[in-house]
Amino acid sequence: MSKGLIFIIVLVLIALMAFGQYVSVRNTLVQKNEAVKAAWSQVDVVLQRRADLIPNLVETVKGYAKQEQTVFGDIAKARSALLSAGTPSEKIAANQQLDGALGRLLAIVENYPQLKSNENFLRLQDELAGTENRIAVERKRYNDTLQDYNTYIQQFPHNIFAGWAGFKPNEAYFAASEGSRQVPKVNFSTPAPQAVPAK
Repeated sequence: MSKGLIFIIVLVLIALMAFGQYVSVRNTLVQKNEAVKAAWSQVDVVLQRRADLIPNLVETVKGYAKQEQTVFGDIAKARSALLSAGTPSEKIAANQQLDGALGRLLAIVENYPQLKSNENFLRLQDELAGTENRIAVERKRYNDTLQDYNTYIQQFPHNIFAGWAGFKPNEAYFAASEGSRQVPKVNFSTPAPQAVPAK
């Protein structure tokens, strides 16, 4: 065999190995990207479940706290933004708005002891708490899957093949809302009720 033929065979083998590596990385990228989409769809399902529970909860609270229209309006706007959001980033932002509005609604409930003992409200509150737990689990699963995808896509030589195949990192992580980073204010200086003198 001539040196030229050996050189051509070596080049063909290198090209085949590079192509095989490209196909392997691309297939893995497709698999990881689909895992991210599946994890997001689970998050989306539980967010939708919560969005479906909110109108019943709000209506129950309205029966006792009609004067809290600002909070009801905030919840309606946040829920509408969540339902109309198209991308994961938009849904994450809308979800953070809804978290804040729900937090204010549940704080209002503390002022209405009759509402806190209402069976319908308690059932809805339990369903909402269960849904919040599911959201937390699915959100973590989604973030873990997204991190796996982003790590893989940025490692060498995967980043080269990912660029050729058109795959890019996805930065749509679920993060803590701004409100959850603030330390709650506790005030124990509220004056105690004055005793009514005996007659």
